[in-house]
Amino acid sequence: MFKNKLMVVPAIWRVGRVCACRIGLGLMVLLAISAGRLQAQNSDSGLRREFRVKYLAAGAVYLDHGTNAGLEEGMILEVRRKQTGTESKKEASAAPAGVIAEIRVLSVALASAVCEVVSSTGEITVGALAFLKEAEIEKVTERNDLGTTRKYPQVVAFTEGDPLDEEVRAFVPRPPLPEINRARGLIGFEYGGLRLGGPFASSTSQLGLVLRADVSRIGASYWGLSGYWRGRFDTQSGGGGLGAQSLDELINRTYHMQLTYSNPHSPWVAGFGRLYLPWASGLNTLDGGYFGRRLGPNATAGIFAGSTPDPTSWNYDPNRRIGGTFINFEGGSFESFRYTSTFGLGVSTRGWQADRQFVFAENGLFYKNLISIYHYLQADRPRIPNSTAVNMPNLTGVSRSFLTFRVQPVRRFSIDFNHNYFRDLPTFDPALISTGLVDQLLFQGFSVGGRVELPKTISIYNSLGRSSATGDARSSLNQMYGVTMGRIWKTGIRGDVRYSEFNSSFGRGNYSALSLSRSFRDTLRWEFVTGKQNLVSSFTRNSSYRSLGGNITWFPKTPVYFEAGFTRQQGTIQDYNQWYIGLGYRFDSFTQRRAVREAK
Repeated sequence: MFKNKLMVVPAIWRVGRVCACRIGLGLMVLLAISAGRLQAQNSDSGLRREFRVKYLAAGAVYLDHGTNAGLEEGMILEVRRKQTGTESKKEASAAPAGVIAEIRVLSVALASAVCEVVSSTGEITVGALAFLKEAEIEKVTERNDLGTTRKYPQVVAFTEGDPLDEEVRAFVPRPPLPEINRARGLIGFEYGGLRLGGPFASSTSQLGLVLRADVSRIGASYWGLSGYWRGRFDTQSGGGGLGAQSLDELINRTYHMQLTYSNPHSPWVAGFGRLYLPWASGLNTLDGGYFGRRLGPNATAGIFAGSTPDPTSWNYDPNRRIGGTFINFEGGSFESFRYTSTFGLGVSTRGWQADRQFVFAENGLFYKNLISIYHYLQADRPRIPNSTAVNMPNLTGVSRSFLTFRVQPVRRFSIDFNHNYFRDLPTFDPALISTGLVDQLLFQGFSVGGRVELPKTISIYNSLGRSSATGDARSSLNQMYGVTMGRIWKTGIRGDVRYSEFNSSFGRGNYSALSLSRSFRDTLRWEFVTGKQNLVSSFTRNSSYRSLGGNITWFPKTPVYFEAGFTRQQGTIQDYNQWYIGLGYRFDSFTQRRAVREAK
């Protein structure tokens, strides 16, 4: 009997060991499941759901964040009515009627992204919010659940064998991500003509080139090329020429094309081309570049240099060059309070002669979608010629200040309060007044604006303010009114009409404009624009003109696309007809590779 007891002890020990192993295995599986659920809950915590439209340019939509907020090429976002106030994220995402367009991310930089319009039923405006679709968020969540090691585990299927004896499954390399070496965009050629009327009648033939590029992770690196550019070149002239750029050519100069470097594993950032300084958009467009280094999770410092080619800039001069250094601090959460603050100093030149030294500060404070405050300030000391220095006062001090405070108490209503100040006269090109691109520069002083969205995709917006420039004997009223219809009756045509009166330190006048457009999915789009402008100024030539223009673009189911357009402008200074036809090629290396794989 004693012997039997001795034999029972090892048996009990073996059974206990097997039970302990299986219990341990069960605990490990339970912990893995719990960790997976926790990771699924937090895997997209660094992904921002909403983005703000900061710039628009001929079919391209620029967003205010990029890889720093989780955006990637190819993502689809829904653009909704302008969000500047109190609407919560839950409320914003719960109203499909508020969706006015779908956009696709073409290119992503560190702090900005370029998108194309996939479809639209209303006007996309600066300040509107774009929301990631749920399908995109689920993709990011699923990818993050697999980790960031660029490997994924094979599925383990347990058999009737003991799991403790199963071999650990090997890891296999993850296939290359689709954005690596992906090249998308279009290239097109145009031919047209420009005929000048009046006493100096002449005609000019023009050749043009259009380029839209979205090349991400070039050569598997962290360099990317993105942007849109259109230019025309005169080939022959039968007279004295236009003497000034046409309205189309001025608008073309507002486009951006940039080569950027953004590596999440490196502290260095860089960008070159025609672009914004990502941390200080108040400096306007640069033809040049920047180079910076992250000093931590919330700080970046660097240098910038270039010319200022954008004719909508408040200090526009075709011969101006600027350069300087900056430091940026940003932090907080998009779910509550966040901030961004940039400080810098630089020098401005005309040609190669120093014009002025300047310091600048750009600050933004945001609380959820309830309140947004933005302020840009620049102070400088202009260079005064010796011949006039005796009679000129000391102009050292603030040369420009712009403050805006925006609130949206309900989803369909937003209001903003602004203050604008210029010490020197703005030098933007006055031919752009009727386009609405320079409304911000038409007056000084306080103003208030609002936007109300009515049923049937109708929006009403306006801006009123007292303009009081330095030295004015009395203030004057500036006003702008507009109506947008996302869909006129049942035609699917989108319309926008606006009227503005202004009285500023450089002149007074008014303008009115009407635009109609229609998109047929991704196949066909046409647009018609007309307007008139009156300007009386002692600092530039008085002008009064009427303009009429339109364009049509056809994208058949082939890579080839066709485009045509015309402009008729009749005025006291410029009187001309301009037309063009274009033929181009669209490309997408990822789609082409996928087609080859499917063919095999």
